[in-house]
Amino acid sequence: MKIVDLEPGDPRLDSDLLPVLLELRPHLTSELFREVQERGRAQGLRFTAAYADDDTCVGAAGWRIIDNTSSIRKLYVDDLVTAADTRSTGVGHALLAHLEDHARQAGCLELNLDSGTHRTGAHRFYLRERLDIVAFHFSKELKPQESEKP
Repeated sequence: MKIVDLEPGDPRLDSDLLPVLLELRPHLTSELFREVQERGRAQGLRFTAAYADDDTCVGAAGWRIIDNTSSIRKLYVDDLVTAADTRSTGVGHALLAHLEDHARQAGCLELNLDSGTHRTGAHRFYLRERLDIVAFHFSKELKPQESEKP
């Protein structure tokens, strides 16, 4: 397996990584993904892909380094997904290990992520990988006001 950090503008973001990412984020379109990449880059958003020996993309991670008052410095994983037909083959473990290396090199004190409450299989994986449940994540959907609609 080969883990590759993809630079902004790398065509593999669309051709290789996006199809795997769609398994986790089915609402994305190619256009929306490009927009998120452009806006997110200024906020530190990066993407990493895992490739099988036959050069097929089998895993994807979106991540960023964040400085804040609660963690001081952390690597936050926005997205972590393994292609359905390669789950339980070590791809997720390899991606997390790669991201942990990035975190340590950047002087991060934590690596963390959020996971939807319905993703119990993912939760079992995170616990096996020695991630702890340390907080509740609260969210409120904000709908555009009438004056903001196109």
